Amino acid sequence: MVGVWVSQIFGAAFTAGHSAARARVVIVEDPRAIDAFRARPDHIREMVTEGITNLTRTLSVPEAWRTIVSTQDVVGIKVFSAPGANSGTRPAVVAAVVEGLLAAGIPPKHIVVWDRQLTDLRLAGYSDLATRYRIRIAGSAQAGYDENAYYDIPLPGTLIWGDLEFGKKGAGIGRKSFVTKLLTQDISKIINITPLLNHDVAGVTGNLYSLAMGSLDNTIRFEREADHLAQAVPEIYALTNLSDHVVLNITDALICQYEGEERGLLHYSAVLNQLRFSRDPVALDLLSLKELDAQRRAANAPKVKPNPDLYDNAALLWLGVAKTNQIDIEMLKIPGNESQALRELRYP
Repeated sequence: MVGVWVSQIFGAAFTAGHSAARARVVIVEDPRAIDAFRARPDHIREMVTEGITNLTRTLSVPEAWRTIVSTQDVVGIKVFSAPGANSGTRPAVVAAVVEGLLAAGIPPKHIVVWDRQLTDLRLAGYSDLATRYRIRIAGSAQAGYDENAYYDIPLPGTLIWGDLEFGKKGAGIGRKSFVTKLLTQDISKIINITPLLNHDVAGVTGNLYSLAMGSLDNTIRFEREADHLAQAVPEIYALTNLSDHVVLNITDALICQYEGEERGLLHYSAVLNQLRFSRDPVALDLLSLKELDAQRRAANAPKVKPNPDLYDNAALLWLGVAKTNQIDIEMLKIPGNESQALRELRYP
């Protein structure tokens, strides 16, 4: 195994009689991963190998992936592609995951890279990836929505073309958000890969926000107010068609962009050269929020009003832990530039 374990960053050791839930996060860092804001595939592949084998405590890549998915599964890799290949989920990270799944015996046609809009996937370079590995790409909106699976809340919304109830009239129209058929009729396991990218209302376009808002229609109504998003995102993620099928979350922390949201603004970013792996989406998002805040302070950038209720609500729904003292972090440093000091993250 390549690499050096650096630290367990925070979280007291589990003690007898302490019943609080714990989250385990594996962070892999390679100082060679990014060059001029471009991911270097060979190094990314090694990082994914180290991350998945250490998270699953297995000795080989095929064995590691087979602890998460089976060859009978249709594996949906959820990405966040709207900001493009440099600020959204980076195709090099997805490619390394796809290679691992193929090595584990998952048929290429059982691997689907998906996001809300097929156009965003194509513009971010995922068509080339699909051609290279003979896998599929899909847009949840283009797949259509299932009228038997939905999130129902009495919050009025303006339906747009493509929403299942667009153009319909009558009582109750517009209060439901329907789940994409990708998740109700096709995909059986979800791997969520999200960038370390700020979001002005959710705080980060992380695992919770990306999957929840990318899986349903009629979501514009939730984006207008912080409290609406704080309620809707965890409740949508908790739907059985979503949360019951998520088997792995990866934060693409190669670059931390702390301003810009869905726009690629790399001049408001810091290179971290990290990938973060966990089964707990809330813990990863919480770490991302802390990182974004730390990078803003380091750059003297404007402060952003947080939305802690979103992550507290997620914890209340048992989606994960929302306190840093409940997170155990294992950090693996892959040797690179020997003159570069090992970086140990610490958040207040």
